[in-house]
Amino acid sequence: MAQWQEVQLLEKVYLEKVHELYSEDHLPMEVRQYLAPWLEDQNWSRAAEPHSAEAHMLFHTLLALLDDQYSRFGTRTEDFVLKHNLRKSKLNLQAKYQECPEQLANVIANLLREEKAILNRGLKAQQAAAQPTSSAPMETDRQQKIERRLAETRAAVQELDREVRHLEELQDTFDFRYKMHRMVANGAPASPELARQTEQLQAMLNNLDRSRKSLWQDVLARAQELLGRCETLRDFLLEELAEWKERQRRACLGAACDTSLSRLQTWFTAAAEVLFQLWRLLRALGDQHAKLTYLHDPLETQRPLLESRLQEHLSCLLRSAFVVEIQPIMPFPNQRPLVLKTGSKFSVRARLLVKLQDRSHRLEAKIILDQHPPDVKGFRKFNILTSTSKTLVQDDPQMEGLVCDFRHISLKDQRAGASGKGSKGASEGLPAVTEELHLITFTLDYKYQDLVLELQTSTLPVVIISSNNQFSSAWASVLWFNMLSPDPKNQLFFSAPPAASWAQLAEVLSWQFSVATKRGLDEDQLHMLAEKLFGLEATPASTLTWARFAKDNPPVFSFWTWLDGILSLIQEHLAQLWKDGHIMGFVSRKRERQLLKRKQMGTFLLRFSESSRDGGITCSWVEPGEKGQPKVRSVEPYTKMELKSLALPDIIHDYQLVAAENIPENPLKFLYPSTPRDEAFGKYYTERREVDLLEQKKYLNQRLIRVSSRQPNEPWLPEGMVEAPPAAEGPGPDQLEVLELGPDQLEVLELGPDQLELGANGLEALEQELDLMRFDSAGSNMLRGGDPYLPLPDDTPPLVLPGNTLFLGANDFPALQVDSKDFQ
Repeated sequence: MAQWQEVQLLEKVYLEKVHELYSEDHLPMEVRQYLAPWLEDQNWSRAAEPHSAEAHMLFHTLLALLDDQYSRFGTRTEDFVLKHNLRKSKLNLQAKYQECPEQLANVIANLLREEKAILNRGLKAQQAAAQPTSSAPMETDRQQKIERRLAETRAAVQELDREVRHLEELQDTFDFRYKMHRMVANGAPASPELARQTEQLQAMLNNLDRSRKSLWQDVLARAQELLGRCETLRDFLLEELAEWKERQRRACLGAACDTSLSRLQTWFTAAAEVLFQLWRLLRALGDQHAKLTYLHDPLETQRPLLESRLQEHLSCLLRSAFVVEIQPIMPFPNQRPLVLKTGSKFSVRARLLVKLQDRSHRLEAKIILDQHPPDVKGFRKFNILTSTSKTLVQDDPQMEGLVCDFRHISLKDQRAGASGKGSKGASEGLPAVTEELHLITFTLDYKYQDLVLELQTSTLPVVIISSNNQFSSAWASVLWFNMLSPDPKNQLFFSAPPAASWAQLAEVLSWQFSVATKRGLDEDQLHMLAEKLFGLEATPASTLTWARFAKDNPPVFSFWTWLDGILSLIQEHLAQLWKDGHIMGFVSRKRERQLLKRKQMGTFLLRFSESSRDGGITCSWVEPGEKGQPKVRSVEPYTKMELKSLALPDIIHDYQLVAAENIPENPLKFLYPSTPRDEAFGKYYTERREVDLLEQKKYLNQRLIRVSSRQPNEPWLPEGMVEAPPAAEGPGPDQLEVLELGPDQLEVLELGPDQLELGANGLEALEQELDLMRFDSAGSNMLRGGDPYLPLPDDTPPLVLPGNTLFLGANDFPALQVDSKDFQ
């Protein structure tokens, strides 16, 4: 069904809105009626572009179709009026738009959009009437005051409108009778009838004068009172708008906030309608004053003051109503706005909350980057590569607002060959790239009923980068600025960034996890992070500086670098496990031991490594120790590199240790606090083919399973190995020590600082000793050679014996390097 046919089936209240839509002399309703299908099939928005050839073609086609429709009427009496109206409509359109058919295209495009919006509202109301009503959200006290004040001002301005119309009718009646009397009396002899009519006109004039004096004074006083109410209403609306902007700011950081503008748009439009109606009434009073005035007429002195005050109200309301609805954001990653990369596309949207538009005037917004850049050495400048202007349109039928949607915008650094590296700028005393803030500004020339204003609005500051490896640091800047800056336009914020309290930071950090992983941080996890930053004395009032939060100082990395690495690890490899609560995540080693030692043997938990820059996760479990005391053991953290090859649930499922009886056993039995392992992780296990299983077990043998319960400076012995007692006259403590091994276990060589002397067959014997270190893969998941907690990197060259001597010193064998930071 065509849109025009659907519109005619709406209820009366919506049909009235359609009649109001076509009440102005832009496009006669009879033209809409006769050419309905053709009008709806054309792309009027494209034709409305300046100097469009399509607009001329459509304009002449429209006139031709009207001629065709005119010729279809017959000679019946009832067709006479229809032919007259249609011919008049064609002549009016031709006279009005012959030189500027783009204006007609713009008018038709706007009419069709508004018509569609009325249709959608009507259909939605019909659907709502057929369904049970749902409970509306709770209104705040200020929102209730706004609704009441809007109702009061509407009623007041309508009452004023009736009184002004009454004065106009009295004036028009007098004017008509006076003109008729002049026509009759002109040249006619005096007569009693003429004298009686003159007396009636004089009485009418006296009555009109009394009415004007009393009513005009009353109308002006009530208009003054109405402006006072509108001022209070405007203040309420500005408070609501400020709260919406703060909610939008928090939503950019990840908070779950309502950023819908539908209610604000309804309020702003209603307030503007009241003010514009009062504007028209004051203009009507001015017309009355021009027709008839008298000494000390209050209109002469008070009306200009009222108009000036009213224009000030309108200007403030309209300038506030131009807002950034969607802050600048790149498509990927699409959950972190306000970070833009040169050469990459991004989008941003502005909205005018007052949906009042002069249909003959195109509302066009322009976009400017850094309209007033700060006077800072090295501050970068960028060119916008795409179009910098867009026409405001009503693209959302439910919102019905005027929006300006800039999409696929990209930026280019004006400096030739600019690298955009933050480190170079910092070394030269220039601001770091990720601490340089830029503003995007929208400008709009608004015109409605002789009121012309320039409107402006700006985005929140954006950080512009040139490389993806700057993205994390740039997002840290966005977090810090929007968390702490009271001025949303302060581009010099990072010249002296303030410290943040833990109460502020904890909330923002939890938002990062909620957005990226669908699960925020609980109190225990936040408490661990607070202790990591501030120690055991952490309180909500503890403060953290910007440098300590985000500034890397190699080899030490910042708190944010570590935390963002964990976020990335979760998103790429652990999303569902984290969301389902199977990863405890942030727990200190001390707290970990306290939790596990109270549980049954085989209980394990998953936590994030504190020493992995790019994110790592480790598994710790409790097992029997010496004299039956519980002992906590851990694996070296798994990073993205390992988890790319095998998912963490499969690692947990396949994990095995060789017990003293040489029987492989999985020590991970219960996920903390007491959930059986397969019950917790069964749904995540991967169905693997036998060949895949062999390959993954081979990978486990070589790379993944690295177990240690050692403390710093504690010697390490493999499972099932017992240190051999020293012989009476055997090697000393600093010499080669041989430990007894089971058939499938690993032998360890330890060399002290003294040299090792080899006999004639010494080299052969040493080679045999080295052969013992080769790993027999049958039935074991231990690492090949070396310390299983510290496997040799893949790029380490093999050990090479000197070929020109049979005497080897202790330095000829690399010492085993153990760093206490490697222990979990």
